[in-house]
Amino acid sequence: MEVVNNILDVRTIVKAWKKNGYTVGLVPTMGYLHEGHKSLIEKCNKENDKTVVSIFVNPIQFGPNEDFQSYPRNLEMDKNLCLEAGTDLIFNPDASELYEKEANTYVEVLKLTEGLCGEKRPVHFKGVCTVVSKLFNIITPDKAYFGKKDAQQLAVIKKMVLDLDFDIQVLGCEIVREKDGLAKSSRNTYLSPSERKAALVLSRSLNLALDSIKAGNRDAESIKDIIKGELKSEPLAKIDYIEVVNSLSLQRVDTVETSVLVPIAVFIGKTRLIDNFDYEIKEEAI
Repeated sequence: MEVVNNILDVRTIVKAWKKNGYTVGLVPTMGYLHEGHKSLIEKCNKENDKTVVSIFVNPIQFGPNEDFQSYPRNLEMDKNLCLEAGTDLIFNPDASELYEKEANTYVEVLKLTEGLCGEKRPVHFKGVCTVVSKLFNIITPDKAYFGKKDAQQLAVIKKMVLDLDFDIQVLGCEIVREKDGLAKSSRNTYLSPSERKAALVLSRSLNLALDSIKAGNRDAESIKDIIKGELKSEPLAKIDYIEVVNSLSLQRVDTVETSVLVPIAVFIGKTRLIDNFDYEIKEEAI
């Protein structure tokens, strides 16, 4: 496994791979890797000849009052996980390597970014799309892997790839959870022991809503009320948003009719956590 921090070296290595006919997969990350990231890397490794993991805490996707400076970083830990998962190359650039001082070019996807996290974090997806498009141009992967926990991000990246004609297949991978149900997240390290216990209310509230849909509930407001009621039972939880949206358009729906995404964002103490589930209404066989 090689670790490089400049664009020229990455391009040289990838061009040599492609000259030999190898397929290349990419797992973009911000580091502080956990089992969720590992599952992405392992899937990438199984489906491609070569696997690249980018580790870069992207400054332009953080707002002024967000946690860019305090975001957890541990490159040695990340290297060990990448090696164990079968990574061939880690790209770990500095911000100065990816962004020119006078850079004035950004990539932005509209509509899909108007609600959910995009509404709450106005600069976030502009930063995400810009850095991911740069990684795609630098690494030129055949496939790229993203976790479904960041469901809006996955939808936005797929739309960007479609609209800009990137010759890349974007694949979403299932949420990896702790044994008690908490979705894996690098930000889980911010939680105190009492907050870690309180954070279980996210998956618990979503499970109640999913059970209600499976039992026949199709009313979006009722589904949101179920989640809200459970979240409010936890004193340390502060709701950021609860939505029921169409899985493709991410637009709010009043009734669960086809395929829906039910995403939530909740502050546990000062830590903002996200989680979701998707559900597809199957047509009854005639």
